[in-house]
Amino acid sequence: MNIGLIAHDSKKKLMQNFCIAYRGILCKHELYATGTTGRLIEEVTNLSIHKYLAGHLGGAQQLGAQIEHNQIDLVIFLRDPLTKKSHEPDVHNVIHLCDSHNIPLATNLATAELLIRALDRGDLEWREMYK
Repeated sequence: MNIGLIAHDSKKKLMQNFCIAYRGILCKHELYATGTTGRLIEEVTNLSIHKYLAGHLGGAQQLGAQIEHNQIDLVIFLRDPLTKKSHEPDVHNVIHLCDSHNIPLATNLATAELLIRALDRGDLEWREMYK
């Protein structure tokens, strides 16, 4: 499955730790991430990640395009709800596209852990029907 990974600046360390903890599951899938997040994850996990541009430079839009073309099966977007971002429309667009195209989306650690464990159990195989 194709997994999109995004993290706001204040959540990047949390994303790294998440990917370290679930490396055994993540390594079985294709990973896509915005530029800085992808680089930081690669540094600590040695996972292979397809990197877009940095989120604020168009990476969120690139991920959105893949979601629109049904090329992403799951998105983990660790976001900071307390800090306003200059590229907030792009952030909301990713969320909107996941909702519109029925893509499972986690925006916090608790939901990310639930989805990654469901993925490992095979609970998300229904996504294959969409392709």
